[in-house]
Amino acid sequence: MEAARADATPEELKARIEAGISGATAEVTGDGHHFYAVVSAPAFQGLSRIAQHRLVYDVFGPEVGDRIHALSIQTKTESIA
Repeated sequence: MEAARADATPEELKARIEAGISGATAEVTGDGHHFYAVVSAPAFQGLSRIAQHRLVYDVFGPEVGDRIHALSIQTKTESIA
């Protein structure tokens, strides 16, 4: 029998986004299943919004739609702070 996986946390998603996208800063809120992320990264410069969002989704792979039930993303090329 597979062990139950712990719910994802906003802090985990923030750390994974910042580790997975060079130079990224993220603000993440959520309830363990549904999350909202505002992500700023130099890597987004010159990319379409779809390509920017794909970079963020690629950090989590198949977990989006499974362990991470929903992830809404807003991307920026400038700093969040």
